[in-house]
Amino acid sequence: MKLLICIIDDFYSGEVERQLREHGYRMTELASSGGFLRKGSTTFLFGVHETDLPGLKAALNEACLDVEKKKRPKDKKTHRYTSFLVSAANATPLLLTTDPK
Repeated sequence: MKLLICIIDDFYSGEVERQLREHGYRMTELASSGGFLRKGSTTFLFGVHETDLPGLKAALNEACLDVEKKKRPKDKKTHRYTSFLVSAANATPLLLTTDPK
């Protein structure tokens, strides 16, 4: 099992989310602004089996290209997304509890 962390420019995020859900991918979405890459961005977390990884990456690229066909990118220097792949095979879940006092 792998965890794909994908930071997507807000220009692409809505269409990427819609298309990937249509393809059956499940994700956790974290909205953010500023900081990393100094612009509005959305971080998607995907839990994926290694055999499904090429299909997910192809779907990400296809969704971004579809957005560019519909509307012109802000500038040519903008990255579509930045992704990191982390092995989740031996991950230890973290459970936090709060004291109701």
